[in-house]
Amino acid sequence: MAGLFVTLEGGDGAGKTTQSARLSAWLTDAGRTVVETREPGGTDLGVELRNIVLHRRGDISPRAEALLYAADRAHHIAEKVRPALARGEVVIQDRYLDSSVAYQGAGRVLDPGEVRGISLWAAEGLLPDVSILLDLPPEVGRERLGERTQYDRLEAAGDDFHARVRQAFLDIAEREPDRFLVVDATLPADEIARLIRARVESVLGTA
Repeated sequence: MAGLFVTLEGGDGAGKTTQSARLSAWLTDAGRTVVETREPGGTDLGVELRNIVLHRRGDISPRAEALLYAADRAHHIAEKVRPALARGEVVIQDRYLDSSVAYQGAGRVLDPGEVRGISLWAAEGLLPDVSILLDLPPEVGRERLGERTQYDRLEAAGDDFHARVRQAFLDIAEREPDRFLVVDATLPADEIARLIRARVESVLGTA
């Protein structure tokens, strides 16, 4: 069987972890081998880089932040994602290059095209077969996260930052409708899972 690369994108608190687990369970029950992973932090090196970009005290310049994410991506794709796809497995990943374009591009006010270019170079051009955007108003995400916002540099950014990030995600999805499924993340979790399964099932049927 051909491998399949599925990414989940969206703001913090949108439910990516929950939906990743549900999709993984459904695919496993259907007989597929599934690899669940995330960026940053999907490898041992990635865990170290994740601690730097999300939990380091003090400022990190926007360009340095973008390059740290790209470094994590390069190693993660080479060491974990591409080998799994070559084995015919399904990779379900929490965040990928679209998050870099949204967070470091729009959020940190860098050039989104340059951020995307760096990410594609790091990943040797690999794009997902399906990208699920769980769209959620930032204020709802904050309510869901509660006190967690004090521990994550990106989660703790201001309202304007998260508004730019959300719009950037929507703009990316609009430009690439064949790759993206946009789901209202305020829907019940069961309904969201059903919509995601339907999209993934349609792609698997043509793989």
